[in-house]
Parts: sequence; C-alpha cells; structure tokens
Amino acid sequence: MMFLEPKTTIDHLVQCCKAGQRKAQELLYKQFASKMLGVCMRYATDKMEAEDMLQNGFIKVFQKIADYRGDGSFEGWVRRIMVHSSIEYYRRHHKMMQVVDIDTAGYEPSVNAAASSSLEAKDLLGMITALSPGYRMVFNLYAIDGYSHKEIAEIMGISEGASKSQLSRARAILKEQIVKMDNKRYGYAG
Repeated sequence: MMFLEPKTTIDHLVQCCKAGQRKAQELLYKQFASKMLGVCMRYATDKMEAEDMLQNGFIKVFQKIADYRGDGSFEGWVRRIMVHSSIEYYRRHHKMMQVVDIDTAGYEPSVNAAASSSLEAKDLLGMITALSPGYRMVFNLYAIDGYSHKEIAEIMGISEGASKSQLSRARAILKEQIVKMDNKRYGYAG
C-alpha cells in the first residue's frame, strides 16, 4: 500500500482533485484503491467484476468530488459512492435479485457460541460471498456497511419489508452454514 508524503494530506489531495489535477487524482486512487476493492468484492461475483465496479466508482468519485464538503471522513464518503456504484453496476449487468416475503423467510437455527468464536474471517467472508446476490447485497448493506432498511429499500428499489426478509433469510443461511461447519469440525453427524 502506498502512503502519502508527510506534507501531502487527504484534504490537500481533495482540493487538488477539485481543481482537476490529474496527479492528485492518481495519488488519491492509489491511496484508496485496495481498500475500496475490498468493498466492491462484497458486491461482485468475481474479482474482475469488482475491478470494474472499482473503476466505475472512482469515475463517480472524481465526477462528484466538488460535492464533498468535508463533513465526516473522506474515506467514508468514497466508501458510500463505491457501495452505490457497485449496486448500480450489478443491476445493469445481472438479472434482478430474488426477493423473499417475510412469511417465507424461515427458521433461524441457533449457533453455538464456541463454534462462532472459532470461525475465521475468511470463512465468514466465503459464506457471505456464496449467498445469492439479493441476500448478499442486503446483508452487506445492513450488517457491514450500516445502512438502514429504509435506505436499502431506496438503493435497491425494493420495499423495507423485502429488505428485512432478505436480511433474515441471509442470516438464517449463514447460521445454518456455521452450524454445519461446526458439526464437521467437531465430528458430529448431521
């Protein structure tokens, strides 16, 4: 990861980007690209698609940089654009996500606390990535990126109830996978 020169701050780079300086845009991209690629990976079907989402997201960052007023962190502002850009990209390139009614969301099995504490981040990320696109997007937006159901509904063009049911079903699937992993790890039949 590249770090900025001590004299160069993010605020300075933002001001230079607002003035249209290409070198500042390049430095800003290099500063945030790897972290934002991780954000895009959560919404993409593969790394190549995530890289496309990242490029589209940075185009929007540079197009909208004049709108950044300095309220909150710049990284948070960029992350929000990346999330929205990733969802827009997904919508344009894939069929609409499956929406499940809250009544059919299903039973959520309980998870052994010891099992979930031994779960590694890479295992959980793999489980999240394996979710169907609709479940994965709602789960990421709510549980990881901190959006409300109302915001998710607006972003994805679904009802708040559909957002809640998608989250419920995603959690149930993840819990089920954790239980199965725990059973395999400790040799339980099931």
